[in-house]
Formats: sequence, structure tokens, C-alpha cells
Amino acid sequence: MLENMLLSELNIGDEFEGFYLLKEAALKTSSNGKPYLSGTVSDMSGSVEFKVWDYSGKIGSADAGKVIKLRGNMGEFRAARQLTVSRIRLALDTDLFDKSSLVPVAPIDPEERFKEVEDLIESLDDKDYKKIAQYMLEKHRDAFFSIPAAKSIHHAFVNGLLMHTSNMLRAADLLSDIYSEVIDRNLLITGTLLHDFAKEKEYSFSELGTVNDYSVPGQLLGHLVMGAMELKEVCESLNIPEEKSILLQHMILSHHGEPEHGAAVVPQCAEAELLYHIDSIDSRMEIYAETYAELEPGHFSQRLFALDKKIYKHG
Repeated sequence: MLENMLLSELNIGDEFEGFYLLKEAALKTSSNGKPYLSGTVSDMSGSVEFKVWDYSGKIGSADAGKVIKLRGNMGEFRAARQLTVSRIRLALDTDLFDKSSLVPVAPIDPEERFKEVEDLIESLDDKDYKKIAQYMLEKHRDAFFSIPAAKSIHHAFVNGLLMHTSNMLRAADLLSDIYSEVIDRNLLITGTLLHDFAKEKEYSFSELGTVNDYSVPGQLLGHLVMGAMELKEVCESLNIPEEKSILLQHMILSHHGEPEHGAAVVPQCAEAELLYHIDSIDSRMEIYAETYAELEPGHFSQRLFALDKKIYKHG
């Protein structure tokens, strides 16, 4: 069995050979007219972009989520690490490697975080919101406990949804106390818990648990709409008062803040407004964390699509 060198352990100039998870790939043409393959690979330690120059092989975007074997060296491009690959192929059934080492995992204790979420729900003193939260947590337990929170932008690793949501719940609990004169803590905590549950249906997943791509419902409806639709049905089955159901649906539908960011409606109650900002803070801080991990102190990153700017890593 080949023991891969973790991507995080590769230094500039290191040669490597091993198996990695293909997150994304695209066949492109260089300025001199030659074809090349550009993409991203990952393992349990993180992800790195790669290039295969003068490549016209079969591997492409349809192979995202599959395991590939690479040979090459670690280089650098605009202060960020980048793999230059000399040989690439899909893994074969006869290949021996440790699949568990290929999956990036959230840097948390999942059992501990899940217990923290359960305890927070138990602290709710509104019986309706508590009933919804407990029912939905049990219904989505397996996925919530394991799946990523995104395809690529933030928390895109196993247990990512649990990490993202539990981080947000910590912030929601703190801020509900600071702004208690305008915030219903029960509504904020419940809406925060539920806001991303429909990502279980929004994505299709690889056999290793990472996101391959958006599902058909995910592309046509999205997790905000699917989440609100599911919640409406659950509230009806649990005989939850209509206003509470509508408020929770509104929080799910508006938690991206603005239509240009994917929100179905803009936040129109204090809890929805706060949920939008808590979600934005946690996702943006994770983008900083993941970018810093690949950036040397004293350098700027490449322009980050999700933040629409470069960021600087200070010493």
C-alpha cells in the first residue's frame, strides 16, 4: 500500500507520487494554443491547485469526486503553492491506498460538537421551536454529522456542516443575549440550526463523502427553497402555529441577505438579519483560515472570488 505524503507536508520543490481526491478539473488552452489540465486535488490535510501542461487526455470535469494518481513536484504561483503534474491517471480497482487519508476533515471533535448542539437545543424554552429543532436534528442527524457545508468556498470538508452550524450557534447564543431587547433567542437558535439542512439534497456526494457537484434539485431549486419547503411540511405535521412556521421559513429563505447572493427574500425581522450576518461572518472567516494555510506571511493571496478581493497574511 502506497503511503501518500500529505499535501500539507509538501514543501516547495518537493517531488511526490501518490493518490489524491480530484475536487475539480477543467481542460483549457494556454496562450500559445496548447491544451492543459487545471484543477484542484485534496486529501485529509487540505487542498492544492494543480496544472498538467500539454495534456489532452481523458480526465476532465466529469471525474470530480474520483481518486487519481499523480506524479510531479510542488511549485509556487503568486505566493500560493501549486502542483506541477507530470503524470496523471484515475485510480484502478487494483491500486492499494488508504482512502481515509484522502478526505479532508473538519478540525473539530464531531461527537463533542454534536453534543454541544443538542445541549443548546435542550436549553430552548419555547416548546414549539424546541419540538421543531429536535425533530429536524434527528431527521438530518447522519448528514448533519458528516457532510461538507459547501462545494468549494468554505467548510468544504467532511463534518463541515456540523462545524459551520455549531460555530454559528455559538455566535447566535452570545448575540441573542447582547441584543435581547430585539431578538427572540428561541427563534434565532432554531433558525440557525435549520438554515443549511437542505444542503443534504442540494449536492451529490463522492463515495468518500465530499461534494461532487450540485444535484438536479440543487440547481433548479437550491437549499434555501428546499429547506423552506421541507420545514413547512414538518411544521404542519407537528401542528406548529402558522406564524412560527412562516418566521422560520423566512429565516431560511433570507439567510443569504441579498438576491444577488442567492437570497429568495431580504431579511425582514431582527432574527433573520442577525442570522444573515452570523452566516457571513463564519463563512468569511473560514475562507481566511483556508487561504492563510496556503499563504506565506508577508504575501497577498490571489483575488478570491468569494470575497471579491485579495487578502494579506501578516506575520
